[in-house]
Amino acid sequence: MATEVLLMADMSGLGNEGDVVTVADGYARNYLLPQKKAAPVTAGTRRQLVKILAEREKTEAATLADKKALAKKISAASCTITVKVGEGERLYGSVTEAEIADALKGQDIVIERNQVVLAEPIKTLGAFDVTVSLHPKVEATLKVWVVEE
Repeated sequence: MATEVLLMADMSGLGNEGDVVTVADGYARNYLLPQKKAAPVTAGTRRQLVKILAEREKTEAATLADKKALAKKISAASCTITVKVGEGERLYGSVTEAEIADALKGQDIVIERNQVVLAEPIKTLGAFDVTVSLHPKVEATLKVWVVEE
C-alpha cells in the first residue's frame, strides 16, 4: 500500500517542503510521521504549512536585511594586521581567516572565521581584498592590510 503525505521539511531524494508525495505505509508510519518530517494530507496540515512558511519567509527577510547592513559596514571598513617578517619580506607563518575575524572584532564587527573566504592563506606583505560571505545571497569585500611588525 501507499500513503500520501505532505512534507513538512526538505527531504533529499523525496521532495521539498510543501510537496505532496506518495510513500510506503511503513515509511510514513515509522519514520516520516514520528519525526515530524511529514503529516497526513488534510486541510489543517496545509494551513499549518502555509503559516510556517510565512513565518519563515518573514524571518528570512529580516535576517537578509541585517546581513546587508553588516555587509555595507564591512565594505566600508578595513583592517590592519601586523606580522613578523623574515628575509625577503616573507612572513613567519601566514595570515588566516581567524586573524582577520579577530581584527574586525576591534572595530565592533562580529563575524565568524568561517565567513571569511580566502583562496589560500596570505603569506606576503601588502593590501588584499578579502571576501566575507555573510549569507548565501550577501557577500562583502574587506580591505586587509598586512604590515611588518
